[in-house]
Amino acid sequence: MGDVILTMKGIDKSFPGVHALDHVDLEVRKGEVHALMGENGAGKSTLMKVLTGIYKKDAGTIIFEGKEVEFANPREAQSHGIVIVHQELNMLNHLTVAQNIFIGRESMSGKLINDAKMNEEAKKLFKQLNIDIDPTEKMGNLTVGKQQMCEIAKAISHEAKVIIFDEPSAALTEAEIEELFKIIRDLRKKQLGIVYISHRMDEIKVITDRVTVMRDGGYVGTLITEECTKDDIISMMVGRVIYEDPKTESAVPKDAPVVLKVENLCAGKMVRNVSFELRKGEILGFSGLMGAGRTETARALFGADPKDSGKIYINGKEVDIKSPRDAVAHGIGYLSEDRKRYGIVVGKSVSENTTMASLLEFMKGLFINKKKESSTTKEYVELLKTKTPSVDQLVVNLSGGNQQKVVIAKWLVKNCDILIFDEPTRGIDVGAKSEIYHLMNELAAEGKSIIMISSEMTEILRMSDRIIVMCEGRKTGEIDISEATQERIMHAATLRD
Repeated sequence: MGDVILTMKGIDKSFPGVHALDHVDLEVRKGEVHALMGENGAGKSTLMKVLTGIYKKDAGTIIFEGKEVEFANPREAQSHGIVIVHQELNMLNHLTVAQNIFIGRESMSGKLINDAKMNEEAKKLFKQLNIDIDPTEKMGNLTVGKQQMCEIAKAISHEAKVIIFDEPSAALTEAEIEELFKIIRDLRKKQLGIVYISHRMDEIKVITDRVTVMRDGGYVGTLITEECTKDDIISMMVGRVIYEDPKTESAVPKDAPVVLKVENLCAGKMVRNVSFELRKGEILGFSGLMGAGRTETARALFGADPKDSGKIYINGKEVDIKSPRDAVAHGIGYLSEDRKRYGIVVGKSVSENTTMASLLEFMKGLFINKKKESSTTKEYVELLKTKTPSVDQLVVNLSGGNQQKVVIAKWLVKNCDILIFDEPTRGIDVGAKSEIYHLMNELAAEGKSIIMISSEMTEILRMSDRIIVMCEGRKTGEIDISEATQERIMHAATLRD
């Protein structure tokens, strides 16, 4: 690691009802990958928004390349060489790769955009990063991994000196993550300062040099990565020890009734003759590689996508589910893996989102009974320990983990007996994960039945009573948790026709 390139000292920021940053420190060196970690709502994103001029700090100093700075907006930060690669990609799919990279800074020939020059510049950037992407390709035709690489190229095009990666691997495959790490290591060799925000502990140990931990808007400390353990970091993040031991035996009684039976479900190319049963009080894990058809199975079951054939029985009675409304009427709730698209309305309040699936129960004539809505929401905020200044707070202002709790509250208010949790802890920290795990176990103990789709093997082994494994749209394995190992699951997950 080289000299210090960026120092943030005593950064303070408050919003109405929330002290978001409480005298936070961060130091980044040239040629360093510096992890910034903390639970959802710890203040990581707010700190980076203060750095890049999205928010104005209330107190503290920012020293960049030896000079005190305060940027008025992200464009000014970019002009100085501080750039963010966002978790949620901000690309225009109908434009070419080169057009996306240089949008707002196009090369001009008189009054016309010079696409040829931009294509040439993009080629140079990709060569510098050892990336094989055609600058003339439409952005919408690229995989998420390739789009992420284009975001990095865009950052480099600003002659970046500090790059902030915000959850860069959240939507990437293992192979794409390896490619990402190669690029980050090359950037480190070129003496860039890199801030790496992630909830994935294993990644932190592989790619970072130092770790700064935040908790509840405050600075906890900075560790040298190779000198600390995963438990050291978790303990600093949450202020308590979190145990993630795998489940060794099913908690479901042998005579527990079957609440859901699916026979030969077919839907498009990704759901092919899938059959399974779900018992009362059971957490049924769905495992498999990306593209195995797990989410497609859940969506067909919930009526979000049409099924081609197959039968669905609830409590022994065949039901016809043609839409999510039908599924909800039969007591099925679905927590989508894409909560912002299908789970919540970010521009609405915590109260409005919580009662959304049960609105008729909160009507008083033609109007919503706001007092009842508020009272019910407060109960679930307390039950789920949702961090929000009030039930009137807009959901867009909550952290990912707390947004997930609002989605869970929505289906708990509806009192669904069957809950489908699709990637329930994606993009949330270990503390919020642990709380959601406890909640799922409590729901199962109360007699709710849960289908849990997860790409994390540790999550599948920790939470499931029984595991269904899928590969290329087919069910290729069914394993009781007492006999489950990573090897058995992976073997079934790669069983092709």
